Amino acid sequence: MVGEFEYLLLTAAARLGEQAYGAAIRRLLAEVGRPVSIGALYTTIDRLEQKGLVTTWMGEATAERGGRAKRMVKVTAEGLREAEEFYSTITMISRDVSWVKR
Repeated sequence: MVGEFEYLLLTAAARLGEQAYGAAIRRLLAEVGRPVSIGALYTTIDRLEQKGLVTTWMGEATAERGGRAKRMVKVTAEGLREAEEFYSTITMISRDVSWVKR
């Protein structure tokens, strides 16, 4: 099973779809309260790619990035299965638990 941060990265990439690349994933994670260093992000992307859970490729160079290309990320079918398994496990274990302070 994937770990928590791997799940978050897979979910962010799936949510971003065709716009999934390192900086966009990092920005989305920060928006939901999970800031991450660029090094940790790319280390995890590399690990997910080695596991066959994502594929990456270099996109077109863009003016907004000073002519540099974006490393695009796409979740594979296996990555979707792993993320679904993680989500299902977390949902089941969390059933009937309230994190509201009493």
